[in-house]
Amino acid sequence: EETSHSVSLFQFHEDGFLVLEHFFTAEECDSMRNQIQRIVAEMEVPPHCRTEFSTKEEEQLQAQGSSDYFLTSGDKIRFFFEKGVLDERGNFRIPKEKSISKIGHALHAYDPVFKQITHSSKVQELGRKLGLERPVVVQSMYIFKQPGIGGEVTPHQDATFLHTEPLGRILGFWIALEDATRENGCLWFIPGSHTNGITRRMVRAPSGASTCVEFVGSDPAYDDSQFIPLPISKGGLILIHGEVVHKSELNSSESSRHVFTFHVMEAKDTSWSKENWLQPTPELPFPLLYT
Repeated sequence: EETSHSVSLFQFHEDGFLVLEHFFTAEECDSMRNQIQRIVAEMEVPPHCRTEFSTKEEEQLQAQGSSDYFLTSGDKIRFFFEKGVLDERGNFRIPKEKSISKIGHALHAYDPVFKQITHSSKVQELGRKLGLERPVVVQSMYIFKQPGIGGEVTPHQDATFLHTEPLGRILGFWIALEDATRENGCLWFIPGSHTNGITRRMVRAPSGASTCVEFVGSDPAYDDSQFIPLPISKGGLILIHGEVVHKSELNSSESSRHVFTFHVMEAKDTSWSKENWLQPTPELPFPLLYT
């Protein structure tokens, strides 16, 4: 046991990711899927998704509405949709439960099922094995990757969006709630790409700007041939270093690829950037992973 676990930690530091098959049980996966079904069934579609705008100015206002909805989602449970699922009247072209892209960003704090998974003893134990002293949960998301329309996620590093001083303090936990395959949009990684820092940041724009966030710096052109696919079966966990480069392709298959993912920050001797889109709030300071 001990040797295999130290080998895998070595692997994690080497690659910037670690695949742990069958970390969660099928029952645990199904409890999350069932819970999200309930949440979607009760969902009220946010007004900014509904509005139909024409003029440039109104488009900007709509974008601002969407961006405020996004920017203030850190301590709430909110809904985000795939592109092109609404018609010009703001009605769904397909059933709402098939059009939703993700739900974020505080499921881990406000939903009992997701809270229990996030703080489960096996996750806490893994945190301790990784040497995390004061890990806090910064955000969580349920990602649907809908059949046929689940959009691609272009190559990125999580630290672009969740910046810390120093770097190397962000860790993603990515849980497959269904088999993730090459066909339905599994993750792809560039092994070892977590050692070169970051070249791009998403920061809050100054107030009064036309957008709520902007990008500083730019990503290098990544070479497609450097990426390796990481298919994983239901219940598997992928640990993702905050600076490793990864992506996922469009889901062109007929099956969804549901995932629950959350990010943890080692809070000891770390400062969270005031420019990050996501900020702790008085209602929801980042909760400690260890209970």
